[in-house]
Amino acid sequence: GPQLNAQLEGWLSQVQSTKRPARAIIAPHAGYTYCGSCAAHAYKQVDPTVTRKIFILGPSHHVPLSRCALSSVELYRTPLYDLRIDQKIYGELWKTGMFERMSLQTDEDEHSIEMHLPYTAKAMESHKDEFTIVPVLVGALSESKEQEFGKLFSKYLADPSNLFVVSSDFCHWGQRFRYSYYDESQGEIYRSIEHLDKMGMSIIEQLDPVSFSNYLKKYHNTICGRHPIGVLLNAITELQKNGMNMSFSFLNYAQSSQCRNWQDSSVSYAAGALMVH
Repeated sequence: GPQLNAQLEGWLSQVQSTKRPARAIIAPHAGYTYCGSCAAHAYKQVDPTVTRKIFILGPSHHVPLSRCALSSVELYRTPLYDLRIDQKIYGELWKTGMFERMSLQTDEDEHSIEMHLPYTAKAMESHKDEFTIVPVLVGALSESKEQEFGKLFSKYLADPSNLFVVSSDFCHWGQRFRYSYYDESQGEIYRSIEHLDKMGMSIIEQLDPVSFSNYLKKYHNTICGRHPIGVLLNAITELQKNGMNMSFSFLNYAQSSQCRNWQDSSVSYAAGALMVH
């Protein structure tokens, strides 16, 4: 606990809070040695004085899931302190008939939500008894399902006391990920990867779910949280129809290593925040 606390504090202390209070953040879910410093850029935008419920949307890595799933436990433990799952919101979501339950095994195996728990605890520590979390495992949703879930979550996103944490890494490049798109005009492989990621990131910043889907269809970029991102973009679109003014900006981009040949592999990370104006 103390070691983790010191690590998180170190990364957060090196970052500016320019987009606070964030209504939503996108942040990576790899090991902290790889992406901890990147994730800090997103978590620094969280304002613990206004945030009371934190929705954590993570992609499913281990089980095939065509909808979204809720946890079957009431408490998530972290080395910092325990996080309580909001049973009232869970009840509302369950009533829609759009969710299933994850087994305890799935819950424990899945790191896409888990990796956000200590950072959430750290960002909220000054108000640690005053908030709950709403973990949601997001399946391989069709575009129409992303729209449906976006609509459903939009009313929660509209509330300034709610925060959405969208869990995603960016390009997984190399033979072990079966993805090796390379645009030689960009120079070295890692520059091509960065160019590809930044194309996707700028489309996310335009807040257009259809363009994002088209980008994924064209380049097949291995963004593991593409469905949670799709849900967020659809929720934003819904609120924009009702006249809400929002902007999303990416604040940091990193790669686990720089790929220079076909034997190399890397995972990219990006951190960003949504603001309501």
